[in-house]
Amino acid sequence: MEAPATEAAGPIEFLLILRAPAAPSMNLPGMKQLALDIGIATGPSFDAFFAGPNEAALRHLQVWAGGASGPVPHSPVPTYLWGESASGKTHLLESVRVALREQGASVGWLHAGLLEPPEFDERWGAVLLDDVHLYTAVQQHAAFNWFVNAQTLQRGVVAAGALPPADLPLREDLRTRLGWGHVFHLHVLSESERRAVLRQAADMRGVMLSDDVLDYMLHRFSRDLGSLMELLNQLDGYALQTQRAITIPLIRSMLENE
Repeated sequence: MEAPATEAAGPIEFLLILRAPAAPSMNLPGMKQLALDIGIATGPSFDAFFAGPNEAALRHLQVWAGGASGPVPHSPVPTYLWGESASGKTHLLESVRVALREQGASVGWLHAGLLEPPEFDERWGAVLLDDVHLYTAVQQHAAFNWFVNAQTLQRGVVAAGALPPADLPLREDLRTRLGWGHVFHLHVLSESERRAVLRQAADMRGVMLSDDVLDYMLHRFSRDLGSLMELLNQLDGYALQTQRAITIPLIRSMLENE
């Protein structure tokens, strides 16, 4: 039985990570591909996750990952995150992995690109399953095995997919297990929410972003806010290097010269 997430109370909050301007010499080979909606990724962490309407899921995972006694989290009740692309599912899973590793725990990580999953390792403090809606029969077999072993040893399971548990195209024994614990529906931030976060982050840097520049960033690049914030970071560094204001021609120049 699914346990729906509790709606976050009060106004939307945004978590901002503000860094010093990037060094102009940073070499990002994929920069020219950014216009194709690939984006630039930053290191995942809870602090770098911009929650908006997903505050309840963020707080749940922060408490869960922080409630460790040694390398093993307290609660073995599984958590499942679902939502469309750019809603932050993988970022949150990676943030869990980072938090547990900082406590000295290793984790099992299974994603759709891992075609030959390893056997379950009893040293793992948790099992993380990403993009479960894409799993092959082999991956589903491994995921079920990992899940059962983790539960037997009172280890946590955090999984993510594009669909709610009831709609996952998975074997029944795996699908039902993914849905019996905490289930959170993640939402992509609206354009107005992403605009507000970018504007606030730019203001904190002392950077002026015109409405035209914001429109260009929001409509030409990834909807993922982490990628947009990293784009702002790169633009800030490039503007300092060239001694120019951040304009649409400057964005184009950066893409052409990196």
